[in-house]
Parts: sequence; C-alpha cells; structure tokens
Amino acid sequence: MTLTKQIPREKGLDHTLSVLKEGYLFIPNRLEKFRSPIFETRLLGQRAIVISGKDAAELFYDEAKMKRSHVIPKRIQKSLFGVGGVQGLDDRAHRHRKQLFMSLLTRERVTGLLELVENQLKRAAVQWERMPAVPLFREMEKLLFHAVCQWAGVPLWAKELDQRAKDMDSMIEAFGAVGFRHIRGRKARKRSELWIESIIEQVRAGKLFPDQNSALFQISWHKELNGSLLDSKVATVELINILRPTVAVARFITFGVVAWADYPDTRVKFMEGNEKDRLMFVQEVRRYYPFGPFLGAKTRFNFNWKGYPFKEGTLVVLDIYGTNHSEEIWEEPNTFSPERFEGWKGSPFSFIPQGGGDDDVGHRCAGEGITVELMKTCLGVLTDQLSYSLPSQDLTYRFDRIPSIPESRVVLTNVKRK
Repeated sequence: MTLTKQIPREKGLDHTLSVLKEGYLFIPNRLEKFRSPIFETRLLGQRAIVISGKDAAELFYDEAKMKRSHVIPKRIQKSLFGVGGVQGLDDRAHRHRKQLFMSLLTRERVTGLLELVENQLKRAAVQWERMPAVPLFREMEKLLFHAVCQWAGVPLWAKELDQRAKDMDSMIEAFGAVGFRHIRGRKARKRSELWIESIIEQVRAGKLFPDQNSALFQISWHKELNGSLLDSKVATVELINILRPTVAVARFITFGVVAWADYPDTRVKFMEGNEKDRLMFVQEVRRYYPFGPFLGAKTRFNFNWKGYPFKEGTLVVLDIYGTNHSEEIWEEPNTFSPERFEGWKGSPFSFIPQGGGDDDVGHRCAGEGITVELMKTCLGVLTDQLSYSLPSQDLTYRFDRIPSIPESRVVLTNVKRK
C-alpha cells in the first residue's frame, strides 16, 4: 500500500501578484521555504501544483499524464503565443503540427539562416562603425528579424523593419507583464497577425509566389490531419512562431556579452578556443541567465507521483529557472562556469532553458538548436571580426522582470571591423 504524502500548501487566496513581484525567484523562494521540490499555490484564480527538478521535468513532459490544451491563459495567447498554435495542442494533432516545424529546421535550412544572419551582422557593422553608440540588443533584434523574414520568405519593406521588429519584441515583453507592457504586446500581436495573414492570403490567392521550401509556403499550404488547410488565422500564428522566437535569441546574445564583461576570462577562451569551447560558453549562458521562468500543463487523470496525489484537470507548473539552478543537478549552480559542460551528457530533463524532453515530437522548443547556432554565429562575429569598447553602464538585470534583460540593453562604442 502506497502512503499518500501531503503537498505543502501556500496560504492565501491567490498568489499571481507574488509572481509578478518576485519573478524568476517566486518558485525557488517557496521551494526553499517548504524544503520541498513540490508545493501547492493558486495562480490566476486556480489551484496549481508547482514542481521543480529533473524528475519533475520528466513528469511534466510525460504526455500520457499531461496535456497542453486549454492551459495557456488567454492574456498570454493574445500577446505572446497567439490562439491555436502548436504550443496548445496534444497527441496526434501536436505531433502532426510539430513535424511541420521540424521539416523547416533541417541542417541545410538552418545553415541558410545562419549565413543570412552572419551577412546581416557584417552589413550592420559597417553602420555601427559610424555610430557614436550602438544599442546592441535593439540592433540584434532588428537584424535577426530581417534575416529570418528573408529566410522564411516573408516580404518586408525597409521602411517596415523597425516597427515590425519592435512588434516582435513587444510580444515577447508581454509574457510576464501587466499594464502598459501587456497592452503594447496585445496591440503588437494584432498588428503582426493582420500583416502576416494578409501575406498568407496572397499566397493562397496566387498573388505571391514564395519558394516552395520556405516557411511561408509550407505553412500557407499545410494541411491538418483531416486534410483541410490550416485556418488562415492559425497559419498566421504558426508563421509568427517562426519569426518571434528568432528575435528572442537577441536576449541570449546580449547576455553573452554581459557574461564577457562579468567574466573576462571566458571571452578570451571563446576567442582563442575551438568549437567545443564556444558551445560550452553558449550553453552556460543559456543555463545561467534568466530566460524562460516556468511552463504550465494540466493532468489528464488522477495519479500519484512520488507519493503525492495529482487530480485530473489540475494545473501543473514546471520551474524552468530553478531547475537550471538546482544544487541537486548542478555543482555551484550560481557560479558562471562554461567548463561544467565539458563532456556533458546530461538528461534532456535536467537542462531545460527552452523546455525539456524530446525536441522532435515532444513539447520541447523546436528552435532550440537554432538558438545555439545563432548564438555561436553572432558571438563569433563579435569576437572574431569586430573590436569594440564597453563603456560604463548598468549591466545588471532584474529577477522580478519577466523576461529579464540588462538595464542598459548593452551599449557598445568604438566599433571597428578587424
């Protein structure tokens, strides 16, 4: 007979405001308080079980026990993710849609994107040389967006670039926001969806002819399991799910430059090291700096996990940031040390900056591999082909701001091509 354990419960009617106040540390603070990898709370008016760690990630990504449909709050769908996208699907529908994304992310296709990004960065450097100060984060967002639009086959006028790129950023900024940031994100999504849907409708009407291998073409003509074309609004959401996450990589690149400022030896090793050294640095940036805070799913039926009872339909929240900083998984987790990835053969459930599990058919981010390669490419250009100064500025970042970003957004001066 299995004894049922009581899940530690946080007192109070609702703790959504605490999440907004504490940000990335909301879950770690309570794990320490309860001295438990699991606790119960209430978020957005509903009961939630919060879990953290490798075993927790394995449970969270067990599709036999967990589902994603009807989990993402409407306020996040209408700002960050959109309605009807792959993130909220389950089972055959999810696997079918996920394969659409994986077919677009072959090695050959990814190589094409990396070449476009590198060329964009080199062209940007010509302008940067003439600028007294270069706002790196904004510049990286803009050039990543320009490159991914070209790669995806999305037509983009030069005069549109700034606003369209800002709209992608506003959607990302809205994730953990209330008030103006959230409203701005919703407006940005509405503008972006109107823009992309009009392009998809032009493709379907035979007025626009993108390359047949492009994301625009493939998503425009993708068919559901029943053989019908994706609804144009859903196709719009999925195409934005190609564009927006690519722009989000600018945050990791920016944090990479912050890491070089905070830990100068790592920049020297990145410059002088080999491919393995660069990969270790990139992985440590993704582990160490705050990006995704947590994810949600719901239980499919009643079950026990490690003696704890889970009832059908319960919201389960996985601690992303805390798992990547768990003392049970990582030695000195709050120390920045790329060498920890030397020969690393960890589980896909212990290192989860963009989700865990199988990235081919599961709910792990399909673009994780692209993120790593984009970081290596962009940081490589910054060290191998450019020199710059990092003037005095505020490189600190807040844990109560989701998503986090250095306060100065990183400003470069004296940029020169080598």
